[in-house]
Amino acid sequence: MTGTLVAKGLAGGYAHRTLFESLDLTVAPGDVVGVVGANGAGKSTLLNLLAGLTEPQAGTVSLSPADAFVGALPQEHERVPGETIAGYIARRTGCAAATREMDAAASALGDGEQRTDGIDPADTYSSALERWLASGAADLDERVPIVLADLGLTLGTTAAPTNTVTLDSLMTALSGGQAARVGLAALLLSRFDIVLLDEPTNDLDLDGLERLEAFVTGLRGGVVLVSHDREFLARCVTRVLELDLAQGANRVFGGGYDSYLEERETARRHNRENYEEFAAKKADLVGRARTQREWSSQGVRNAMKKAPDNDKIRRKASAESSEKQGQKVRQMESRIARMEEVDEPRKEWQLEFTIGAAPRSSAVVATLSNAEFRQGDFVLGPVSLQINGGERIGITGPNGAGKSTLLRALLGRQQADAGSAHLGASVSIGEIDQARALLAGERPLAESFELLVPELPPAEVRTLLAKFGLKADHVNRPVDELSPGERTRAGLALLQARGVNLLVLDEPTNHLDLAAIEQLEQALDSYEGTLLLVTHDRRMLANVRTDRHWHVEAGQVTEL
Repeated sequence: MTGTLVAKGLAGGYAHRTLFESLDLTVAPGDVVGVVGANGAGKSTLLNLLAGLTEPQAGTVSLSPADAFVGALPQEHERVPGETIAGYIARRTGCAAATREMDAAASALGDGEQRTDGIDPADTYSSALERWLASGAADLDERVPIVLADLGLTLGTTAAPTNTVTLDSLMTALSGGQAARVGLAALLLSRFDIVLLDEPTNDLDLDGLERLEAFVTGLRGGVVLVSHDREFLARCVTRVLELDLAQGANRVFGGGYDSYLEERETARRHNRENYEEFAAKKADLVGRARTQREWSSQGVRNAMKKAPDNDKIRRKASAESSEKQGQKVRQMESRIARMEEVDEPRKEWQLEFTIGAAPRSSAVVATLSNAEFRQGDFVLGPVSLQINGGERIGITGPNGAGKSTLLRALLGRQQADAGSAHLGASVSIGEIDQARALLAGERPLAESFELLVPELPPAEVRTLLAKFGLKADHVNRPVDELSPGERTRAGLALLQARGVNLLVLDEPTNHLDLAAIEQLEQALDSYEGTLLLVTHDRRMLANVRTDRHWHVEAGQVTEL
């Protein structure tokens, strides 16, 4: 069964703030709708409304058929304490909920009691059974090991070897790469009629991205997804829904993502041209009306000076001339009033920043000589590398290959178990790590930031954070209560506040909106220090200038 989702006149937001309104959207089988907009425009809010998890401020969301199976997979992996891999997959695929529903219906049917609402328990059980079968719960246990193995996670009796897990392994005990693969497995195992995806590409490597693309494009049902991955959007979406927070508007663009970019740019140019034409025409009419008023006033004054009191003919002619000028003024003002008002296009907030520069480091920034680094049963190396000052290095590789271990080794944060590792002199490190761990905890954001840059007065800290879109309602909240995107922007603000000559970015595009990613790319273009860039963002790899490319796989580093 596949279904159609229809939203009409939808409005959503939080507290007393409305983020979007009058939104109409139809998602039919085969549709892949990409939702784009600045952070805070309401993308996740919209997905929650479409999933029925929250109530809209206005409008309706309906399904056809009414029992269509809708699956909403949120942005975070939601690693619930005590939840196993098996429990996580059952929950994320909807199989757990379908099983509970069927068990409750079976119990009611077995009791033989008639419901007070007149609904036959047999009908309730029949519907629950049909939903249970549609969810894929019947053969989920058989499918899970196959999909996990296909994603590089081997099921064993113990979880000792690298990438070997058991279905009873706790999600909280998995590495970031393993959790990302289990999350992808849950998606691939799901059998929803309509799928709602919030940032599904986060933490996926290139192989995972290709699998996700194949899954999305191969679905018979409809998909609504939010993503910051431009290449993923270009390859998958059939339509784009833009939430324009600055204009307080929303619009559906037909065609794919690249077509949307072209059409949006054309529309923005036309809007700007229309406003400039309107503004110029109005200014011209206002100026002419002002001139007519001045002429009228001047004519009256001149007539009063020159005309004798008893010259009735002259006074009459002057009055008639003044009246004619006044009539022209009124006509001009009437034309201005009849003009159709064109609102000036408001500019969206844009993240514009530079990366603070520190004095040059030593000529050799870091070296590894036949070095080995152990992380449990995983071994990186032996590896011999040298980073020279000013080099820009892109680093790629599958999840779990050792990229994060390599970064720790180069930065002197992990002791070599064999060989040697050295960090150069006068190296000032600026970092956006994958976990965004530098800014974390229960302290308010402003206080945490001030501790990291004590030389900045509190007022300057708040001004800087505001430049990154983090204002009063952000800086006074505990860092852990901020969204991943807000924490990432705070980390970028820290890069501007501090002088750095070695910039380390580990999946920097995760949780950033599309406009912020483009601004980051521009900042990297003007940055002159040493750069280590770890990313699976294919367009960023193409857009950011690099001198060298390292590929990490199975604990080995290869220069491409």
